[in-house]
Amino acid sequence: MTNERTVRLPKIWEALIPVIFLMVIIIISTVKWGIEPHMPIVASSIVAALIAMRCGHSWGSVAAGGLDSIKGTVEALIIIMCVGMLIGSWVWSGTMPAMVYYGLKLITPGAFLVVGCILTLIVGISTGSSWTASGTVGVALMGISMGLGINPAIAAGMVISGAYTGDKLSPLSDSTNVAAAAAQTPLYDHVRAMMTTTIPSFSIALVLYAIVGAVVVDEAGYDATLAINIQNAISDNFYISPWIMFPVLVVIYGAVKRIPAIPSLLLASAVACVVAMLAQGASFPEVFGGLQYGFSADTGNEVADKLLNRGGVDSMMWTISLIMFALFFGGILEKCGFIEVLLGGIVKRVKTVGGLVTATIITGIICDVILTDQYLAIMVPSKMYAKSFDDRGLSRSFLSRTTEDGATLWSPMIPWNGCGAYQAATLGVSNWAFFPYAFMNLINPVLAIVMTYMGIGIKYKEEDGKTRAEIKEIKAKRKNG
Repeated sequence: MTNERTVRLPKIWEALIPVIFLMVIIIISTVKWGIEPHMPIVASSIVAALIAMRCGHSWGSVAAGGLDSIKGTVEALIIIMCVGMLIGSWVWSGTMPAMVYYGLKLITPGAFLVVGCILTLIVGISTGSSWTASGTVGVALMGISMGLGINPAIAAGMVISGAYTGDKLSPLSDSTNVAAAAAQTPLYDHVRAMMTTTIPSFSIALVLYAIVGAVVVDEAGYDATLAINIQNAISDNFYISPWIMFPVLVVIYGAVKRIPAIPSLLLASAVACVVAMLAQGASFPEVFGGLQYGFSADTGNEVADKLLNRGGVDSMMWTISLIMFALFFGGILEKCGFIEVLLGGIVKRVKTVGGLVTATIITGIICDVILTDQYLAIMVPSKMYAKSFDDRGLSRSFLSRTTEDGATLWSPMIPWNGCGAYQAATLGVSNWAFFPYAFMNLINPVLAIVMTYMGIGIKYKEEDGKTRAEIKEIKAKRKNG
């Protein structure tokens, strides 16, 4: 006699229960009750676990799925804590206040959105991290937007657009490398493939930001008093000089030398601590404590206080706990076959290349919502649709590009997704508020689908490793044949 369990896939109605439960309880808890999303996700994990055990899984198997999901992102969680230290040290050193101070002098309200988006793009590409881009120059831009009287939601949407475009195109980015690895395509083939949809999408986003800047921002009626008051509050409390921007150079150096994110962020934080003691006269206990608790001061200016009183590891613990709970939930769904049941049928219904791209992008976005993790949202569609791409003779770099067009760009839009939770906490604006203004993240998936149906940007396997001239010849033969 054996005690072996009979494990089966959940039925479609069983697989839907934890997903629908999560959607309903998240909306009710956050909108009606004003409760943070943590406990709704925990409750949803319990529901998912009970259904998985009903399908024959042991508690050990269910727990392993959730814990394995968390284990795979430990480095990302440490990076979040390092970003908290970086922000705290950059405020103590005067680096962040100086960025705001000079930004208020140099950037006009009308040009702010376009210039800010390009700046975050550059930082995102050079550091390979949307999180670093938003946590450094993004935070500074949020402060500048306050001084210029620009709606924080619009500014946050602009930061998200620039940061995620830069992250997406950077060979240093974790998500870029994960997408290439998941689709089993060379990294630089993947980056080149993304240019096809990313460049036109970002160009459209910049045009929209220029229009919003011209229409929404009243430059003629702009009152400089707010900006001047913030500058005065900063200069009264910090020594401001170009040389205290040195920690920024450390981050750039780390990107150029391809130093991994954690040591690069720690080095930049350490340098900022030294600058804080030398330039701002801070004591070692103050700076050291600032890494844990961030910066706190009363400058006499409410807007400046809101900008400066931030950072530290403690400020990121809300985000980290949310990510861990969400990953546990997503891990259960992945391990116990919920995702296979919910999305597996899509593969069989895809008949055209346009339909395949649409399905891949939508699946990535659904995984962002359900699995709550960007990496899982990239890897699951890659596994699901790899054979479909191969059967149609399509390049794996076309697959990797498509997963990023959906999963990567939508990850910050979902409040309970790890990326969404981080961005909302870092920028101080809710995901629902900046959602309509993250133009790049909204445009790129749609444009990628439209271009495919128009026959633009489709890459076939026979084009891999070929020169432009050879690819042109292949396309001509395909068109004539």
